[in-house]
Amino acid sequence: MKLAFIIDPIHQLDPCHDTSVALIEAAQILGQEVWVTQANLLSVVEGKAWAVLQRVEVVPVELVEGRWVAANPWYKLSDSCLTSLETMDAVFMRTDPPVNDSYLYATYILDYIDQNKTLVINSPSGIRGANEKMYALQFTKAIPETIVSADKQFIRQFVEAKGAAVLKPLGNKAGEGILFLQSSDRNFNSIVELSTLQGRVPVMVQTYLPQAKEGDKRIILLNGEPIGALNRLSSGTDFRNNMATGGTVAQTEITPREHEICTQVAERLRQDGLIFVGIDVIGGYLTEVNVTSPTGIREIDRLDGTHLGHQVIQWIEQTSFGRLRG
Repeated sequence: MKLAFIIDPIHQLDPCHDTSVALIEAAQILGQEVWVTQANLLSVVEGKAWAVLQRVEVVPVELVEGRWVAANPWYKLSDSCLTSLETMDAVFMRTDPPVNDSYLYATYILDYIDQNKTLVINSPSGIRGANEKMYALQFTKAIPETIVSADKQFIRQFVEAKGAAVLKPLGNKAGEGILFLQSSDRNFNSIVELSTLQGRVPVMVQTYLPQAKEGDKRIILLNGEPIGALNRLSSGTDFRNNMATGGTVAQTEITPREHEICTQVAERLRQDGLIFVGIDVIGGYLTEVNVTSPTGIREIDRLDGTHLGHQVIQWIEQTSFGRLRG
């Protein structure tokens, strides 16, 4: 198979952490041909999606005393060439948020791939329709009490009724801009005004879950099925549990309640072409559905001795084979 990965500049990636690298490495180990490009290198030519691609070869990381260790240099690139993306068996859209104009335009270009020929992970239309905060709202039996609003007074009423809440900007990633809210905070008005750009941009406000102190669980789903999980714990100086904010990770298991949540979201994810997804769960409640470039594979593999990247690539092999037979 030939696989293309649309990623951020490869020199910016961390081979010991980034899931994109784990997937590239798994594909290479399984004998697949791997190419990389960036969102700004996509084009439409004669009604088809093309990209400036480079063949990549990576040196697999090694687990040494419980830590991933990478070679230096850890990758090698070929010369670039303009290639139709339909010559690939699968294309991974793994550019990090924010989902801004450039990101959206890239998904529009990817619409010009015939998915009967080439599998796109995740579906361009699925990504566009699945804001990572808002998407969870449709699963009303799984989420904590939540509002989305730009109205300061409405937000205050909600926080007063709940005692404490968490404010989340709708377009950020990795815990950026997430704030703990109490109505008694003398900075309350300023916090809401800054976060909503003076009432012009809505934000998500969720009931604060005290169980967050016990961790924020990331569960990786492949075509709607959970394949691994890890627990993220705050550093102690920050209430957020995100790895990007200094949080640590710990081994965990998927509880019956969390399996139930996975079942609730699975069919909708499949309908929307959201094949590789990371959901976040706190205290048995779904808080986010990550569809752009969900991460966590390296940490889960290190803690559990798994090879989740291999599972993903093998699923693609089977799916591509089935598509060819069909």
